[in-house]
Amino acid sequence: MKQIRPGFRPVPAQSQPSAPPPAPAGAGAPADRTDRDPAAGGAPAGGAPDRPQPLTSPGDLDREVAIAQLFDGHYASMLRLATLLGADDPENIVAEAYYQIYRKWRKIRAAGSAEAYLRSVVCNLTRMRIRHLRAARRHVEAPVDPVASAETSALLHDDQRALVSALQQLPARQREALVLRHWLGLKEGEIAQTMGISCGSVKTHTARGIAALTQALEARR
Repeated sequence: MKQIRPGFRPVPAQSQPSAPPPAPAGAGAPADRTDRDPAAGGAPAGGAPDRPQPLTSPGDLDREVAIAQLFDGHYASMLRLATLLGADDPENIVAEAYYQIYRKWRKIRAAGSAEAYLRSVVCNLTRMRIRHLRAARRHVEAPVDPVASAETSALLHDDQRALVSALQQLPARQREALVLRHWLGLKEGEIAQTMGISCGSVKTHTARGIAALTQALEARR
């Protein structure tokens, strides 16, 4: 038989604190559980932390390598192209062209078409730049001749300046056709793709450009 100590009173059963009821399904978990959201800084269920994700994917690395090769192999020719087409800032034109091809690299199906796409972007940007300059110069009382950069001047020898000057007086399409054909040595199909016109139009612009250029050079003699 149990001995009862003096002054001890048994607590009635109904007044004893009951255990907390089990949490219903879907209820929020305590803050110190190990299955908290990884985005909130906690470890995933099971206590194993997520492995850090790579900063660049293999596709991004391939793009970086391809763009670097494209820059090393064609920057000088793209700079010459923009210069001969009449751009006053060929370095910026070519830099913008490389930036655009970098952004749209995943839309280019084959790396071999990157050069053709780059040429097309340089032509389009130069054409837009020349239009902008012509519109801006209409509102300027005393137009200032653009100062060629050191890189641009190095591309043009003294015996080429007269030719380039006459070339830049031609309409944009004739100038583009002549530069792509005689300076870059492209075929009619490649020129048509670059300019976004038909092969017949390429022939027309080339013939008219040569006739106008010949007439302008003969008038200088």
